[in-house]
Amino acid sequence: MKRISFLLIALACLLTAAQAKVVLPSILGNDMVLQRNAEVNMWGKAEPNKKVTITASWTKEKFSAKADKDGKWATKITTGDAGGPYTMTFSDGDKTELTNILLGEVWIAGGQSNMEMPVGGYMYQPIDGVEKDIAEAYEYPNIRMFTVPRCISDTPKEDCDTIWRTSNPMTVRTFSAIAYLFAKELNKMLDVPVGIVTANWGGTIIEAWMSKESITAIEGRNAAYDARRKNENAHAALYNGMILPICNFTAKGFIWYQGESNRHNWYDYVKLQQAQVKLWRQIWGNDKMPFYITQIAPYCYEGPRKRLNALFIDQQYKAADIIENCDVACTQDAGDYSHIHPLKKKRVSERLAMLALSNDYGIEGLPAKAPRFNYFVVQGNKLELHFKNIAPPYTTDPLDYRMSSCFYGREEAKGFEVAGEDGKFYPAKGNHRWWTNIIEVWSDSVPNPVAVRYAYCNYSFDANVRTQLGQALPSFRSDDWEIKDEEIK
Repeated sequence: MKRISFLLIALACLLTAAQAKVVLPSILGNDMVLQRNAEVNMWGKAEPNKKVTITASWTKEKFSAKADKDGKWATKITTGDAGGPYTMTFSDGDKTELTNILLGEVWIAGGQSNMEMPVGGYMYQPIDGVEKDIAEAYEYPNIRMFTVPRCISDTPKEDCDTIWRTSNPMTVRTFSAIAYLFAKELNKMLDVPVGIVTANWGGTIIEAWMSKESITAIEGRNAAYDARRKNENAHAALYNGMILPICNFTAKGFIWYQGESNRHNWYDYVKLQQAQVKLWRQIWGNDKMPFYITQIAPYCYEGPRKRLNALFIDQQYKAADIIENCDVACTQDAGDYSHIHPLKKKRVSERLAMLALSNDYGIEGLPAKAPRFNYFVVQGNKLELHFKNIAPPYTTDPLDYRMSSCFYGREEAKGFEVAGEDGKFYPAKGNHRWWTNIIEVWSDSVPNPVAVRYAYCNYSFDANVRTQLGQALPSFRSDDWEIKDEEIK
């Protein structure tokens, strides 16, 4: 009997000791990347009311926090220049140690299946040109990825069950292709470690990644929900299950690839995108965090000549024009008629990376921004189109941002339509005056044009306008005329 009592006492002591050890969320783990030269968040659980001491091998400074009555604690620690590997210890009397930690740049990647699509591709949908990226993955040990597992939760979750993974041929093929290739560009250009935290789920609407309160607070939101949006309250649980567990992790900015599932409520997307960016910046504790949107790519959808995709893309660019520290990576030349998951993921990730490198890391000379339609001037039966986000007219540099169609102006600029006062659009011819960054468009069927559209459909087989440094011109329209249902459905 005495022996049994002794064993019970010993077991109780062991359990108490185990409970006393500091417990960290999974995102604070071995192999992680912490944002360099910043005050980064640390949090976890310990014995209630106990002091938690934190040490890090990159500094002699010690940090501390006190657990509350429920054992929760939180504090900030300072990081230094990029480097590593480092170790960290967390102790409330019993020590927890983390190893192989790097200091570098941290980005959050979110969205639906086009962000989720792995380097290894989907069935019958391989990603162009990634064989080399997989083969040389061991050469990029300073790229790390934390992939949040799929989780729907009706209540806010504090943690998720996964780990940081380092770059090697086996792991990389499962990484988000956009996120990994984005990280690779940053790693090469900045020569610093890069950590990506990804939270993605194919087929999800933007409302799924927001709190219910932030959705209902949107003023003037159209109440005409389609069938998918009627389930938004159930889907919004992704915010609880996949965003809240990672939102304390200090990061530089966001890359976002979502929208295919919101095309049918395109009229709400500007307000939804604004609300999402505001919410994410708020919960990450930084209202200036850069947010880079990926334009949804051309695809046949309801039919190549239907207009719904272009209507939605308009909203993405309008949102970026309104939101501070926000821009769009153009995919006009990266779509695929027969694949909703376009294979040119490297082109997309490079454009996202150029936006970050140019805007947030001060690298000059990159063709980061997509050219945008600005205005037109009527010249007889022609419209003279002017653009922004391109360099001044030709001087002496043959590698400026000047506009060109395919083969640098030796081919007709295609993909345009013009209309007169009757609102009927006809295919137009395009003549590129490259020395002035102007494109002239006209149609023999429209003697007095008043409106122009470019690639304004789900998928254009003709659109070919891009800058001389390779940035595609996004679809656009100059008019605000109502588009009839038969042009959409």
